[in-house]
Amino acid sequence: MERLTPQEEAVMLHVWQLGECAIKDVVDRMEEPKPPYTTVASIFKNLERKNYLTKKRYGNVKVFRPKVTEAVYKQHFLSGVVKSYFDNSYKELVSFFAKEQKITKDELEEIIRLIEKNQGESKT
Repeated sequence: MERLTPQEEAVMLHVWQLGECAIKDVVDRMEEPKPPYTTVASIFKNLERKNYLTKKRYGNVKVFRPKVTEAVYKQHFLSGVVKSYFDNSYKELVSFFAKEQKITKDELEEIIRLIEKNQGESKT
């Protein structure tokens, strides 16, 4: 899976939220100052080339759908970050955020509950 640029990620976030869209739909959702339509169209072309999008044509309108889910993208690239920057340890990742005070005690407790719940489900 090829890495996305920040601009491509920003477009993909809109596409994932919309599920199916035309380029204009994404441009309309973007913050001011909005990039030119042609710039967003070029990003869509790159995303299609990188196999992140599929396209169907309805008359003059091109409608795009994500080919890669947001969850798959996150999993793939978060795994790379953990491997590269945290010695392949999710514990080190969470510890980093705890030390930087980017995660609260309540959030950590919720993570523990999720882990315990998932471990309980995998035993059954």
